Amino acid sequence: MAALGDRAAREVRIIPIDGIGEVRRGDDVAELVVAAARAQGTPIETGDVVVVTQKIVSKAEGRLVALADVMPSPRALELAAALDKDPRLVEVVLRESRRIVRAERGVLITETRHGFVCANAGVDSSNVAGEGYVALLPEDPDASAEAIRRGIRRLSGAEVAVVISDTFGRPWREGHVNVAVGVAGMSPFIDYVGQTDPYGYVLRVTTMAVADELAAAAELVMGKLDRVPVAIVRGYPYQPGEGRAADMVRPPERDLFR
Repeated sequence: MAALGDRAAREVRIIPIDGIGEVRRGDDVAELVVAAARAQGTPIETGDVVVVTQKIVSKAEGRLVALADVMPSPRALELAAALDKDPRLVEVVLRESRRIVRAERGVLITETRHGFVCANAGVDSSNVAGEGYVALLPEDPDASAEAIRRGIRRLSGAEVAVVISDTFGRPWREGHVNVAVGVAGMSPFIDYVGQTDPYGYVLRVTTMAVADELAAAAELVMGKLDRVPVAIVRGYPYQPGEGRAADMVRPPERDLFR
């Protein structure tokens, strides 16, 4: 793990990637990203972190559902009536969930099959072309991130890390923030445990979720309405490795809130 201070970035540049356009099933995300980055004069370089929004990955992988094709179950109908939601949407959410964490005040919080706890199991209709369609999270976001990383290396020769991001709410905090739902080519953490701070204090519990921080930083240039689904974070000295976003899911035995 990184020693205290030796992974801190003195300067980080965040570059939005324009010109990707509408992504469709079967598109090669790595090819789209590499081509768009070159076209705007900011080709991908070794050491970059490429942050890709979940939505375009889901589109490329065909993870779209037409609500018109969904038959709600009795449980979905019951929850939809209580929450004033479309029962077809609720049915899709239930199919994508391991369990319901909270359902009240019009909000449905679930644990996804990946282990993420978020609203509507990550099922979302924003930035999806065609009325009545919703996007699901990728089946395996870490595998998706690794495929994009390998594609970027093949097409550009650059060794990079890839983070797939999505927007989550947070307990006890207003507002939303982008987090990492898929990671490849880097450790998602910096572990400072056992290191000594400038005042001589030995850190015992400080582990920074840098993959989440990179996802959140990239969103500053992406926005929600600007059609910028990819950003390059350049200058951050990430720790290369075989890390996964799945490693960031807290095990039940260590989760004080279950």
